[in-house]
Amino acid sequence: MLHVFRNKPKYATVRPEKANQDGVENGGSAGKGNDPQWTRCDNCSSLIYNKELHKNNYVCHHCGFYFRMSAVQRLQQLADENTFQPFEPLVSCNPLDFPGYPAKITQCQNATQLDDAILIGEAKIEGYGCVLGIIDFGFIGGSMGSVVGEQITRGFEYGIAKQLPVVIVSGGGGGARMQEGIFSLMQMAKTAQAVGRFKKAGLFYLSVLTHPTMGGIYASFASLGDIILAEPKALIGFAGPRIVAETTRQKLPPDFQTAEYALKHGMIDGIVIRSEMKATISKLLSYHL
Repeated sequence: MLHVFRNKPKYATVRPEKANQDGVENGGSAGKGNDPQWTRCDNCSSLIYNKELHKNNYVCHHCGFYFRMSAVQRLQQLADENTFQPFEPLVSCNPLDFPGYPAKITQCQNATQLDDAILIGEAKIEGYGCVLGIIDFGFIGGSMGSVVGEQITRGFEYGIAKQLPVVIVSGGGGGARMQEGIFSLMQMAKTAQAVGRFKKAGLFYLSVLTHPTMGGIYASFASLGDIILAEPKALIGFAGPRIVAETTRQKLPPDFQTAEYALKHGMIDGIVIRSEMKATISKLLSYHL
């Protein structure tokens, strides 16, 4: 059991393991709809045969639109087959007695077949061992609650113990999870401190930003990588462009808070297309053995 303060209700509990690389169904945007064989592109409205979409790494071959991938789809794309060993699963409690929160957790668990918004464990990428964590937007917007923060912290601690690099693929537009209040906000400081301890140990942390990486996730561990990569046109930042424009009352550049804008202003180190992501990650891992 996990405890935040003495005599306070526990905020996360261990859940019996049920999901691994081969036993979880896809839960992303691609392939979902009335017809299980076809998916309509959100950008160009083209109908795409799902087998072709999968073969093309969930990128529309008509217009190049990037479909959102589930954590399991991303795992299957990046990790070597049968090498992923998940960490002990955790599930959120309801520390604030937030109305409807337990039902929301159950609904997302059923939809994604994940225990919470992160899938994390030890894996190999083209033969190179690492701790691999993937955030799933389909689980309450990929928001960071106590479980996500705890699992990421454990990931860095595991990396120190096993002398492994850490790769985290972020994609959470929900930021800190409001249903857990301060318990969620605490995770920003906790994960940032975990990254700091990991770097002091002289180990390599690669952060991969996908659409969207926003809020508390970007303001903590996601922006602290030794190397930060992003997918094309991913939305990256703390607050969304509309909120920034309304607050500052200024006209923003058309590409504001995109991966391309972040690269141009030195906030990330590179933009990598999805079909080349695994090879790029493995090359970086080989440089940091």
